[in-house]
Amino acid sequence: MELGGGDAVPCGKDKFISRNELLLHLKTYNIYYEGQNLQLRHREEEGELIVEGLLNISWGLRRPIRLQMQDDNQRIRPPPSSSSWHSGCNLGAHGSVLKPSTLPDIPVADGDTAPGTESPGNGAAPRPAEEAPQLMRTRSDVGVRPRGSARTPGEQRRLRRHRFSINGHFYNHKTSVFTPAYGSVTNVRINSTMTTPQVLKLLLNKFKIENSAEEFALYMVHTSGEKQKLRGSDFPLLARILQGPCEQVSKVFLMEKDQVEEVTYDVAQYIKFEMPILRSFIQKLEEEEDREVKKLKHKYSILRLMIEQRLEEISEGPTAM
Repeated sequence: MELGGGDAVPCGKDKFISRNELLLHLKTYNIYYEGQNLQLRHREEEGELIVEGLLNISWGLRRPIRLQMQDDNQRIRPPPSSSSWHSGCNLGAHGSVLKPSTLPDIPVADGDTAPGTESPGNGAAPRPAEEAPQLMRTRSDVGVRPRGSARTPGEQRRLRRHRFSINGHFYNHKTSVFTPAYGSVTNVRINSTMTTPQVLKLLLNKFKIENSAEEFALYMVHTSGEKQKLRGSDFPLLARILQGPCEQVSKVFLMEKDQVEEVTYDVAQYIKFEMPILRSFIQKLEEEEDREVKKLKHKYSILRLMIEQRLEEISEGPTAM
């Protein structure tokens, strides 16, 4: 779809990019993901350029997340499987979606089902090469039951109501907590008009996560160590497009607000150096600081002498008359 003009497109608070420049970035992005479902589409709506598609988000959480309680009569949509923390899509090596939905809804499992068996329709999906580490789980309240002790009919009914199975592992859906593997990838379908808070809420709602969106933030994390927090007025999809498509260079991470500090580009340049090298940098900076201090002192001492001489001339003038 041909869109003309050099109209400015907002990409954050007091930040704009020309439409033509954005379309050039978008073209590069789609060439990188050619033939894959991570390609983005654009359209014009009431004179506004809108880009939409899937955004990859990496999990960078340090604390477990809580799942919302489900109605007993509802089918429970599980969090990502134990083989990968995905959005329910099987991602290829570059994040392409090979199958649109490989993780179907999982019904409440029967309490007597053997823990070693997988739930129907929840076969292990093919894992991408490096982007889907194992899902680390915290301990649920499902205790180890001694052998030989029989459950009463009431206990069995209670287990059926409160337990469900994810790849054969039982959890109490009222109290289960999960810690997504650090760096594992999920994605959400968004558009370029959605702000950071809207994307956060969409992601949490997708997995029925009980935690408040206020606990989290999205960060653009570079391999150099730079971490840039996306503001509430930023548009994550546009930020991804402008950073470029390659996730070997930068990724969008979901992290806790109180666990992460932003790292500027200037600071990131020194993060990976060894301590002896950093000390030598500090020593050189101190030497440069000393030189600048001496220059300033010399400059102002000369100015002081000139002012004092002038004051003496002024004071001697009337007496000479």
